[in-house]
Amino acid sequence: MTRRKLLVTSASGTLALAAADYIPKRKYRAVIIGHTGQGNYGHDWHTAWHGIANVEVTALADANEAGRQKAIQQVGGAGVKGYAEYREMIAREKPDIVNICPRTLDERLAMVTAAAEAGAHILMEKPFARNLREADAIEALVKKHKIKLQLGHSARGMSVTAGARDLLRNGKLGVLEEIRARGKEDRRAGGEDLIVLGTHCFDLMRYFTGANPEWVFAHATEKGRELTSAMMHPAGEAVGQIGGDNISAMFGFPNGVHAYFGSQNNDVLTGSRFGVFLNGSRGFVFVPLNAVPSDEPYHLDSPAWVPEKGEPWVRIPYAEGKPSDRHFANKVMALDLLEAIETGREPVCSAQDGRWTIEMVAGIYASHFSGARTRFPLSKRA
Repeated sequence: MTRRKLLVTSASGTLALAAADYIPKRKYRAVIIGHTGQGNYGHDWHTAWHGIANVEVTALADANEAGRQKAIQQVGGAGVKGYAEYREMIAREKPDIVNICPRTLDERLAMVTAAAEAGAHILMEKPFARNLREADAIEALVKKHKIKLQLGHSARGMSVTAGARDLLRNGKLGVLEEIRARGKEDRRAGGEDLIVLGTHCFDLMRYFTGANPEWVFAHATEKGRELTSAMMHPAGEAVGQIGGDNISAMFGFPNGVHAYFGSQNNDVLTGSRFGVFLNGSRGFVFVPLNAVPSDEPYHLDSPAWVPEKGEPWVRIPYAEGKPSDRHFANKVMALDLLEAIETGREPVCSAQDGRWTIEMVAGIYASHFSGARTRFPLSKRA
């Protein structure tokens, strides 16, 4: 890879080349949707267009006036119009791209619907949707209106993630035997961790295997008791119904690869285990997800998965030098969306990729409540 080129994979599984300094071939009008106090602007997605040529942020919608004025200054100042209601903004501004920034999900489907029906492409904070029914609806809207949607699972766009996958594809890890992933396991450990942060893990499971899971077998408890449907409740933020403080799941992928996920309430809340472990017959890689941009992955060239003979741990470096802030990751995803629009390929984290993360979350609950292995796609979509 050259210094400023990042290898990424589209939803179709084909390799695409996204440039961190890509220059769009035409001009675009972008608008921002945020909601101060109700999901805010997620991981600063409203500033993703800073430094990108040929993209003008024309307007920003936020129902909170004070938050709206503050965000307007952050994205461009006097030249940016302010709106209290995002539907009015989209109707008046006729944008090419809509940024859906709140990390909460109660209005996610409505926001996507407004953007899609206006024919605007979408850059969107994760999670994808609060349930599988809404995830299906969002994917259908993207297909119907022939737009591109980029979901903010920014680890996909990072050169270190591609570097870890290159080790796997080039045989440096041998045969992939299993994938292990842990949520952040902070105060949200369990159900809220599952939907808010576990989706990063599920997305990378598909990214590294290049395939969709075939089935899931899962178990969940709440304070030592078996989780029941009556124990499900709204999350701390508006991201849907959650349950359990100890969740474990095993996914079956093609070629006999099993992928494991766990999130458990415990006495260490640092989030340092948050990430994806690739265990191969010849070596091991840990891809951290505790920061944005992610820290450099660890590679151990040992079939024992420990430094049995003094093998050194080696960090996989960023091709472009380690980024200093979150804006780099957001900008890469924004640029990849522009390139996808102009070339016709799928974005690095498409609507299909996003829907699969919610399918895997729903599959965990479906398997636990049925007490059985559950096959994908799920037959019950509600």
